[in-house]
Amino acid sequence: MGVKHEVEKTAENIKDTVREADHRAQAQAEREARETAGDLLSPTEKLKSHANEAKHEVLAEVDKAKRAVRDHT
Repeated sequence: MGVKHEVEKTAENIKDTVREADHRAQAQAEREARETAGDLLSPTEKLKSHANEAKHEVLAEVDKAKRAVRDHT
């Protein structure tokens, strides 16, 4: 493993960190929007909001896992 590999690995880790932070921010925004709207949301809208929040949390965890795997290679 040379310097080029380490630079590429670092660049990919930075990209994954930014994507993870973006997904976590989107999940938080979804949660806050749902809490703010409260009973104004229909059950279907609440379900969609929970699903969207969960999707962003999962995508954030995927980006975190990719970094962890990359760090062990």
